[in-house]
Amino acid sequence: MFNKLIAAILPYFPKKFIWIFSRAYISGEKMSDAMRVSKELNEQGMMVTLDVLGEFIESLDEAEANKQEYLDLIDETERQGIDGNYSLKPTSFGLLIDKEACYRLMREIVVKAASYNNFCRIDMEDSPCTDLEIELYRRLHAEFPKNVGLVVQAYMRRTYSDLEKMLDMNSPEVPTNYRLCKGIYVEPEEIAYKKYEEVNMHYLRDLELLFKNRVYVGIATHDKPLIEGAYELIKKYEVPKNMYEFQMLYGVTPKLRKSIIDAGHRMRVYVPFGTKWFGYSTRRLKENPKMAEHIIKALFYKG
Repeated sequence: MFNKLIAAILPYFPKKFIWIFSRAYISGEKMSDAMRVSKELNEQGMMVTLDVLGEFIESLDEAEANKQEYLDLIDETERQGIDGNYSLKPTSFGLLIDKEACYRLMREIVVKAASYNNFCRIDMEDSPCTDLEIELYRRLHAEFPKNVGLVVQAYMRRTYSDLEKMLDMNSPEVPTNYRLCKGIYVEPEEIAYKKYEEVNMHYLRDLELLFKNRVYVGIATHDKPLIEGAYELIKKYEVPKNMYEFQMLYGVTPKLRKSIIDAGHRMRVYVPFGTKWFGYSTRRLKENPKMAEHIIKALFYKG
C-alpha cells in the first residue's frame, strides 16, 4: 500500500525529483545519449529498438516535428552502424487529431527505414486507439510487409481474436511480426483482464497461437514465469531462433536479461530518449509501484 501511495503522488512532484527515478530507465534527453547506450548494448550482444518519447500531442505541427526527428534518428542510427530498429507511437503523429495525416507521416518514416532494409514497430496504446492502430498497421503492412510490425497487449480481452483475424496477413515467405506484451494502460475490467494469473494465462495462450501459425514474435516481458513458459512453447513447437526474440525495457531486470542471452536466445532492449520523458516515467511507476522503493532509497543513500 505504501508503494502504491508513493506511486500515486509522485507524478505531482517537480520533474527534477522524478528524474531521480527516470534516469535509470531512459537513455537521456538527446539522440547522442540513445546512440551511446545503443552501442553499449550492441557490444553486450543485444539489439535495440529506439523510441523518441512524446505521445498524445495537441497539433499536427508537433506531429511533423516528431516525424522529422525520427527521419534524423534513422539516418544517424544507420550512420553509426547500430543494430536496432524503431518504435513508433501513432499518437505522436496525430492519430487522434487526423488519422490520414498520421498515416502519411508514419509512412514517410517506414519508407526511410525500408530504404536501409530496416524495420518500424507500431506501438499499441490505450483502448480508444486499438482499432485505429490495427487499421494503420494493415495499411502499412500491405505496402511494406517486411518493414513494419505491431505491438499487441495480452491483458486486453479482444487480443486473441484480433490475432486470429490478422492471420490473413501472415505468409511463410514474409511472416507477420508482433511484439507481445502484457499491457500497461489502465483499462476497465470489462475490456481488460486484471488478475496477475489471468493475464499470464492469456499471454501464453496468445504466444502459443502465434508460434503455431509461424508468426515472428517479440516476447516482451520481465516476468520469469512467462519467460519459462515461453521456453516451453519454443521447445514444443520447435521454433527456430530466427522466428522470435525476447524484448525488455532499458534499465529493467538486467540479471534476468543476461540469463536469457546466456541461454542462447536473442534479446532486444527498448531504448527511449527525448525531452518528453515525464509521461513515460510516471506510466512505468504506475505499472510497477515497487519502483517507488528505489526512488526513496535514492534520496537517502548514495549509490
